[in-house]
Amino acid sequence: MKNSPKYTIFISTLVLILAAGIFIYTGKLNIFSQSNNSEIKSANKPVHMRAIHLSSWLTGSKKFREKLEPLLSESKINALVIAIKEYEGEVYIKGVPMADKLQTYVGAIPDLESYLQHLKSKKIYTIARIVVFKDDKIPRINPELAVINPENALWKDTRGTTWINPYNKTAWEYIFSIASRCAQIGFDEIQFDYIRYPSDGNIRECRYGVKHTSTSSVNNLTDFLKEAYTRLKTNFNINISIDTFGLTTSVTHDMGIGQNMIEMNKYTDFICPMVYPSHYRKGEYGIPDPDTEPYLTVFTSLNDAKKRLGKDYKKLRPYYQDFSIRHRYKTEEVLAQIQAGYDNNIYDWTLWNARGVYHTEIFDMDKVINIAEYVNVSTTAVQKQVQSTDTVADTTVLKSTETLK
Repeated sequence: MKNSPKYTIFISTLVLILAAGIFIYTGKLNIFSQSNNSEIKSANKPVHMRAIHLSSWLTGSKKFREKLEPLLSESKINALVIAIKEYEGEVYIKGVPMADKLQTYVGAIPDLESYLQHLKSKKIYTIARIVVFKDDKIPRINPELAVINPENALWKDTRGTTWINPYNKTAWEYIFSIASRCAQIGFDEIQFDYIRYPSDGNIRECRYGVKHTSTSSVNNLTDFLKEAYTRLKTNFNINISIDTFGLTTSVTHDMGIGQNMIEMNKYTDFICPMVYPSHYRKGEYGIPDPDTEPYLTVFTSLNDAKKRLGKDYKKLRPYYQDFSIRHRYKTEEVLAQIQAGYDNNIYDWTLWNARGVYHTEIFDMDKVINIAEYVNVSTTAVQKQVQSTDTVADTTVLKSTETLK
């Protein structure tokens, strides 16, 4: 009987019915899972990423972990960005010989490897954030690796912070060694932040030891990414992402900091523009005060990015603002940014708050599914407004916008 044609037809039909049922069930409307994006292959990447950024000290705090634990799941916070190297120059991962030699290692997360394994057991995607060229330790330890001024002294930005010379290949090796160690202990992705040139302070006095132009700066950062991508992909098959200024989604030049989204896109798996509304100047995109218009600001920025990147817009994973500077950001403002991304078919995102204080109520599925009621701007009206006017981003060289990052 098992070999009869009728039995075979019956089993085949049953399998098709079960498969259809599973498809219908998993296709239920959910604002966290609606998308036409094709999944970028990774061993552990969620189909749609909902991440928060954590400092090393918060990550290492057992008290904070206990508060965070209930929110970590495939249906809520399913990814964590963990600071492994900050602009102060400290490195928060063991086992990097160069960091040990230079005494830049700080044990903020003493059990990092075991905690990563715990996160993996919960299917949480882990991202190691590495600040690249803004560094207040290495240049002071070894000035040969530093951006200097015309007097051959260390150049410092408006906050008195030193910078690694982006053209220095020895400095690249230091960054690569940290990234490699992160891959070795089990991070799913390396995220390069401050992969750019200085923007704050008297940047006309920056000396790099080579001819520095817009073209050379863009090419150099692209070469850095190409080398990082080649090494990390070959040795660890790990994902690579970059953090960029919000305006990189709209402008066609490097803004004086070497960041050109189109060029950098060639050697990254994900691009993370920091589209914080508070960081845009008044009048940007024709918006009187972008800080008070989170939906329109983010929608316009990401809409520009989609046009520039074409099919590669699927690599976008913007950082959204969950902090306040001038205008107070509450749940509504955070949700408005998320909705702006969804309305651009961008469903991966990360929230940023320097203190790790987030509006965690957004991860309540009911509130997120009903996100429209929290958004005061009409999506249709915004789309018409964006389409009826050409986006005009500020094309001057970037000035001070580093409020948090």
